[in-house]
Amino acid sequence: MTTPAWRTPPVVLALCGIIITLAMGTRMTLGLFLQPMTLEHGWTRETFAFALALQNLTLGVASPLIGAVADRFGSVRVLCAGGVLYALGLLAMAAATTGWQLDLATGVLSGIGQACTTYTVVLGLLGRTFPPERRSMVFGMASAAGSIGQFLMVPYAGSLIAHFGWLGALIALSITTLLITPLAALLLERGVQQTTARSGAAQSAMAALREAFAHRGYLLLTAGYFVCGFQLAFITVHLPSYVNDLGFPASVGMTALALVGLFNIFGSLASGWLGQRYSKKNLLAAIYFVRATAVAVFIALPASPATIWTFAVVMGLVWLATVPLTSGVIGQIFGTAWLSTLSGIAFLSHQLGSFMGVWMGGWLFDQTGSYRLMWMVSIVLGVLAALVNLPVDERPLARLAVRPAA
Repeated sequence: MTTPAWRTPPVVLALCGIIITLAMGTRMTLGLFLQPMTLEHGWTRETFAFALALQNLTLGVASPLIGAVADRFGSVRVLCAGGVLYALGLLAMAAATTGWQLDLATGVLSGIGQACTTYTVVLGLLGRTFPPERRSMVFGMASAAGSIGQFLMVPYAGSLIAHFGWLGALIALSITTLLITPLAALLLERGVQQTTARSGAAQSAMAALREAFAHRGYLLLTAGYFVCGFQLAFITVHLPSYVNDLGFPASVGMTALALVGLFNIFGSLASGWLGQRYSKKNLLAAIYFVRATAVAVFIALPASPATIWTFAVVMGLVWLATVPLTSGVIGQIFGTAWLSTLSGIAFLSHQLGSFMGVWMGGWLFDQTGSYRLMWMVSIVLGVLAALVNLPVDERPLARLAVRPAA
């Protein structure tokens, strides 16, 4: 079996972009179901928040393992299976009537489906498809696709909830997410495996892990990624409810999430472009500092639709801008043979942060009746993340200069 001529790198990028749009876009809509589902079932916000926190944790724990499978056997099987699991998780979420059922459906099943269909697998595939001089920009384009998904899927899900209720909306989202599988099937597995084989040396997975964990820069990047997950997950899940608590209609919070997605399209593309020209670790530090400043200004100003939407625009510009830069630094330092595996481990830290951000947001609200303390924690962590990225040594390892004979 050979790869058809039309399956060129731009086509692979386009298909991966659509997959990311569906997978990440659907993931960003789940916060819209917090209030209708908790009211329907009599759950606390912590019950719903814990299920989404568990989803983030599952996504993180599964990502290194799934990344290793994709690196070893190719990405298409992983993507196809992930589309099915993701859709089944949404259906099970719709059928859940207790907290533990919601945990299994949303927390575990959808979490594994997301690990198979989001950045860990897709960026690894793209990193092996494109040369190093184009990789940062391509990663930025893939991250922008996730933002396009948020911009399109949040109003789509909101419209579904308005017209069909939360139950009908989840069923419709399940069907939509299932489209990932036939899209992924268009990518020939053999072509992906050949690309992988050409990109790697004789390094084993364990050798790659030992090398990464002995590298101070990798550990610092991973620590900073924790904060990224903490901030993004908290805002994604709790911002709509925070806006409602301030007395504004649901449309204000939904518009805010859509604006985050819209402006992160520009932020991700700019991040990829800048990452090809300037120090990626310095750009990462700047992004975390901008986030901390934006949150501080947001909670200090009087609340209004204008301030909420302005905050969403600023956060959107730096929302997923960390993804192409973090994956780009990892690929730059260690190469691409085990990029999905190493990015997956860093993403585990990101998702541990996501777990804490979602769960702590719900827990602190139930304890204090306010999100204010959570906003303060987000500011402090943002400053710390900016500081830990500055000393990262992003130079390629010496072994990458040695190429095996053909």
